Amino acid sequence: MSTSHSSSEAEWTGESSVKIGALVPLTRPGWVEAGRHLLAGLELAVHEVNEAGGIGGRPLELVVRDTAADPQRAAAAVDELARLGVTALAGEYHSVVARAAAARADALGLPFLCSSAVLDALTEQPTERVARLAPAQSHGWRIYADFLLSTGRSRVAVASEPSVYWASGARILRDHLAPHGGSVIELDMRALAPSDVCDELVDHRATALLLLVGHPEPAVSIVKSVRRDQRLAEIMMGAPAGQPEFPEWARLLGDDGAAIPFLRYLPERLSPLGARVEAALRERLAAAPSFVAFEGYDTVVVLADVLRSHGVDRARMAASWPSVAVEGTRGEIRFSRTPGISVWQWAWTPVQVVDRDPAEPDRFRILHAG
Repeated sequence: MSTSHSSSEAEWTGESSVKIGALVPLTRPGWVEAGRHLLAGLELAVHEVNEAGGIGGRPLELVVRDTAADPQRAAAAVDELARLGVTALAGEYHSVVARAAAARADALGLPFLCSSAVLDALTEQPTERVARLAPAQSHGWRIYADFLLSTGRSRVAVASEPSVYWASGARILRDHLAPHGGSVIELDMRALAPSDVCDELVDHRATALLLLVGHPEPAVSIVKSVRRDQRLAEIMMGAPAGQPEFPEWARLLGDDGAAIPFLRYLPERLSPLGARVEAALRERLAAAPSFVAFEGYDTVVVLADVLRSHGVDRARMAASWPSVAVEGTRGEIRFSRTPGISVWQWAWTPVQVVDRDPAEPDRFRILHAG
């Protein structure tokens, strides 16, 4: 059905493994680079758990399924993983895919710790079985809106595609900017070519353009069009969803990809644990790890702690989220009930607005923190 592999990375004899199902986008149209980083974090943590003796002497095993950014494929993968006897689910990057996986996991009574997806309404109804490490979209994108206001950009155009995630983001921005005299102009990329966007920006006298679109296309083509239009030399482009975080952005855009602020979920300085994990992830990825790799690592750290404390029973695991207190790479992780959020939420991981430095596009500058 889908790309799959298992990872335990240790030799064990006579002991059955404790299985965690991992949902990761590894093929297009999924955001493959994000998937690679997420999986690297998950696998590194599993390796370290097993090096330290596993779960009560049993090896921890990661059973991976590729979601390819397809909600139906993800729901089918949850069914399959449940049949294979996983104790819990981990992962997923795409919000709309994670929502489908969360609904199916909840229906099956399977605990799900979502690593990266930020959509506030991760489930339609409140559930005890699902928890999340990534900050809710309303939290992170409000911080991004505060950043826009601090730079004097209040006439904000958004180049958007149809998606619950993009629509939610545009609504959060509009609601947060309006009381400060700001406005959001939506440019429907179903009806506009990237070159048409420039004329729209001039007509609307926009001071910022946010890329609420897929990566690499049409995001890359829009950036190139705007950078080449002399009328738009003063406009700021932004990408709150984090497209510029990954090396592919710099490869495709070079200098044009710099100075495009985005959200990143890292502290200003990593703890000793974070620094050690950063070095190990860098070696694994042969590149600087993104915040998504840290999210993957922290996911397994939490699940391993829950498994050691509460055993492999799914119901007991699902009931354990409020008692979690685990040191992760980006701070102490605890889950709580947050107004408007239907799942157990870590409130909050550190949030930064960063961009690639125009003088050195491989270096990130912290512009704002929340």
